[in-house]
Parts: sequence; C-alpha cells; structure tokens
Amino acid sequence: MVRIILKKQDRLLLLGGVHFDLNSLVILGLLLRTKSVTRTAQQLGVSQPSVSRSLAQLRSLLGDPLLVRTAGGMELTRRAEELAPSLQDWLATTAGLLEPPRFDPATLDRRFRVASTDFGVAAVVAPTLPHIGRAAPLAAIDIVPLTGDMVARLTAGEIDLIISGLDPDPAQTYERFLFTETFSCVVDRHHKLAAHPTDRALSVEDFLSCPHISFVVSDSGFDRIELRLGALAPRRRVIARLPYFQAAPHMIRGSDALMTLPTRAAEAIARTHDLACLPAPDLVGTFGYRLLWNERSHRDPAIAWLCDMFADHCGSDAALPHSKAA
Repeated sequence: MVRIILKKQDRLLLLGGVHFDLNSLVILGLLLRTKSVTRTAQQLGVSQPSVSRSLAQLRSLLGDPLLVRTAGGMELTRRAEELAPSLQDWLATTAGLLEPPRFDPATLDRRFRVASTDFGVAAVVAPTLPHIGRAAPLAAIDIVPLTGDMVARLTAGEIDLIISGLDPDPAQTYERFLFTETFSCVVDRHHKLAAHPTDRALSVEDFLSCPHISFVVSDSGFDRIELRLGALAPRRRVIARLPYFQAAPHMIRGSDALMTLPTRAAEAIARTHDLACLPAPDLVGTFGYRLLWNERSHRDPAIAWLCDMFADHCGSDAALPHSKAA
C-alpha cells in the first residue's frame, strides 16, 4: 500500500477552494477494502482516531457516509462502491510513480552518446562492446568527438557520458575512475633512439632533441606533454599536431619525429606497424582516465549500468566506486 506523506502546504487544492490531504485517499482506499477503521489503522500503523478523522473529512467532502453499519457489519454505500475501482487505479498508478525505476539491460532499447578520443574508444569502448551486445542486444553507442564545451553538452543532454583523461571539474561532474596510464614514445625503427633500452625511460635531453608530433585532446588544443614540461616546453619543437592517435604511424614512419602517446596506444601502434616504443621521460608522468557525467543523469540506471560495464572490462583498476569528481 502506498502511503503519501505531504506537508500542509503541499495539500491538493480541489475545485471550490477546498484543501484536501492526499493521505486521506490512501486511508479511504484501505477503508473500502477492509470496511474497518480498526484494521485500516493497524495496517497503516496509525491511530484509530486519525483514521476516524479522515473518514469524517471524506464524508463531509463527498457528501456521503461511504461506510454504514448493517446487521452484518460495516458495508459500502453505493457511492463508495462507485469510487472504489477508480481510487484503486489511482493508488496503483501512484505506487508506480513512487517506486524506483526497474532496469533490465536485456530490454534496454537506447542509443548512448559518448564523447571520447580514439584512445578512449580503443582502451575502453572496444573491449566492452561485445559484453554490452550480449547483455543489451538492443542498445547502441554513438561516439562523438571531445570538445571544449563537453560539460555544457552534458548539461544540455546532447551527450550522455564522457570518457577522458582531462582533469574533471568537481563542481559540475561526477566521475568513475577507470585506470592510471603512463606515456610512451613511438619512433621509426631506424630512428636514432630506436635502440634505446625499453626498460629505461628516455632522458629529457634525448626527448627534446627530436622533432615532435603532438597528440592534442579536443578542439581546445590541450597538450598535456607541453604542460608537464613546464619551463622546458619552449625547447620542444612540434612539427605537427593530431587529434587522432591512429594517424601516428603514418606520420612517424620514415621520419625522425617522435610522438608521445598513452602507453596502451603506443604499444598497440608499435606492435601493429613495426615501430619502436620507448618509455617517456619520468617528467611526463602519468594521468588518470575517467568516466564523467553530471547531475542530469546521475540517477539514471542505464547510465549507471553502462559505467559499470566500461569499468568492469577496461582494466583491473576500474572496479572502484564512483564519486564526485575530486
């Protein structure tokens, strides 16, 4: 049985200017079923006098006794019998409104819009997609590019989720941490640094001695490597900037340039295209990769499920509880 508890100022204003407590409808629904003030009070966990007061209010409002005493006990009046079906329908509908939404991925028919780079697609979406397909065969994912206004697009409902290594804004987004990533450098097999030991990070001097192809994130042109270099950044000679790491092998092959990428991407590219992969200088550091969403979808069970799927299938560090971005 649904129990609607409203403050006085939230009572329903009926036609004719009569204020009416919606809780009385719950009481009436049970009264019409039990035909007993005592049993109604017991089932609702309230006092008999409060049920009696509600019944008196209802009788006055509806102009009908509703329940009358007969030789066989309390019985419904004709008016009460007419009210009962509609009232029970209303109570059932209200129960549905107040219950938490039920979620079943097997019946989910939804197209999610996810903003990410191709690194996010390769590292997070690709390994998860087969699992999504099996659990939710009617669901689909549209990948859209990261843009500088992606948080505003979340708020506007244009995208559902962001997969990003950019630092989140704790005032605007929630986050689910996925993994910590290092950086590696990709060079041609005949590059002067190609023979550098793969178990030792490049020195800053070696790193800065090469022309660079920069991997930039979003249309903001954000370059994490430049930021990490700090005062040394002006010594880094960037000959090209790319928003897609998949284009790296075509730019690197046959050149003396170096490109710094997330290690997962760098190793995959080097392995597939016969390039050399070297650990980046320690100064470059690491970064955290996250799922980001905002208040609009924070209680959306489908978004929560999608985040769980991504976290479960992209890395061992990913099964951590989500939190407000910090």
